[in-house]
Amino acid sequence: MTAAEYRDMTAVELRGKESEAREQLFRLRFQISMGQTDGIKKYRATKKDLARILTAMNQKNRAEGN
Repeated sequence: MTAAEYRDMTAVELRGKESEAREQLFRLRFQISMGQTDGIKKYRATKKDLARILTAMNQKNRAEGN
């Protein structure tokens, strides 16, 4: 998903996406440690998605605070 799509989500939806991304990162780390090379690209993409989610959450929190 793009950053704009994350910005359009509600805080509850973002928290759900965050937990899903963290769970997926855990699973991918396990796959990588077992030697499956498919997980590396997915791992990097998921990390970037998690960063986008956290950025959107921080922007929402700052907007609500002002």
